[in-house]
Amino acid sequence: MITDLPHHLLDGPATAPPLILGPSVGTSLAVWEPQLPALARTHRVLRWDLPGHGRSPAGLLPSDGSATVGDLAALVLRLADAQGWERFAYAGISIGGAVGLHLAAHRPERVESLAVVCSSARFGDPSAWRERAALVRAEGTEAMVASRPGTWFSHRFADSPRAIALLADLRACDRAGYAACCDALASYDLRSALPSVTGVPTLVVAGRDDPATPPAHAREIADAVPGASLLEVAGAAHLAGVERPEPVTAALLAHFTQDTGTDTDTADDASRRAAGMAVRRAVLGDAHVDRAIARTTPFTARFQDFITRYAWGEIWTGDALDRRTRSCITLTALIAHGHDAELAMHIRAALTNGLTREEIGEVLLQSAVYCGVPAANSAFATAQRVFDELDGPDGASNAARSS
Repeated sequence: MITDLPHHLLDGPATAPPLILGPSVGTSLAVWEPQLPALARTHRVLRWDLPGHGRSPAGLLPSDGSATVGDLAALVLRLADAQGWERFAYAGISIGGAVGLHLAAHRPERVESLAVVCSSARFGDPSAWRERAALVRAEGTEAMVASRPGTWFSHRFADSPRAIALLADLRACDRAGYAACCDALASYDLRSALPSVTGVPTLVVAGRDDPATPPAHAREIADAVPGASLLEVAGAAHLAGVERPEPVTAALLAHFTQDTGTDTDTADDASRRAAGMAVRRAVLGDAHVDRAIARTTPFTARFQDFITRYAWGEIWTGDALDRRTRSCITLTALIAHGHDAELAMHIRAALTNGLTREEIGEVLLQSAVYCGVPAANSAFATAQRVFDELDGPDGASNAARSS
């Protein structure tokens, strides 16, 4: 008997259209953090934890092997009812996406629009899920940790701070709650119901390198759901929105903004602005962006909007170059034009984007050849000052004040 609500968090304007975000097995609502800043600017966003995950109690699902995706969908409806939302947009990852498909098939009057991310209409042989449930009940979720980096992420991303944090979420999962979610996936098969998902605009997103729910699973959904659109994200495994947040965020913004009744030009503008702000915060840090926004005046407002929409929302969100490469290019351009203040900011950003100090030094040496020794000399002084601030006794706070 379900008597409580899952743990959940609300973000975004209280009067904005509601959007519910469902996580994947083994993660917490933190799995949506890369998309949250952008989505919360256009929607009232509710993120929730699966039973036994994050801060949700495991007892929200039965522990006798009878749990279903329908039980999870009922929890989502209870969350929506508690907010007074008759209709809502929904996006879900993996099992979270299965919940969204179940709602769209069985309660379409509640779902305004749907995004299904790295999910499936059937997650393989039910016996494999029963075996996993039994393993976790016996040994805990630590038994799953070694296999998840290669499933959730490509090898390039597996050692990143965000990947490590999500593995910590897995270790913290309650074994009964995790196993109950496995039971739900074992009994789940929505393939025959997909053609009935009509009247719910649907976006399907796949990670091209996803071994858990390969692109063929996404194509099966997109082909069967009338009018559904499909995005395959290159260079991403099962948690595509974490590993490649830019294209996933942009696709979600475009999909959900269309549903708000905003005209196309305004919607595109809003999508660029929201995506740009998300990337700007990810690269430069919240503290820097918050200070820039706080300093905005009526005179500078249009310029702030311009750089957010154009520099960050169109250029930095492009798929052709990764952020490491963009940082190298940006550093070189700033050195060439002698913009030392901006250079200091982007040296910090380059570290955030994964460049090492040695690699930054190589960029500065390369610039000495093509931009001139005096320019590189000044750049090395600027970089050393940034590193000294970061290495000082109050390095983190110094960096925050000067970024």
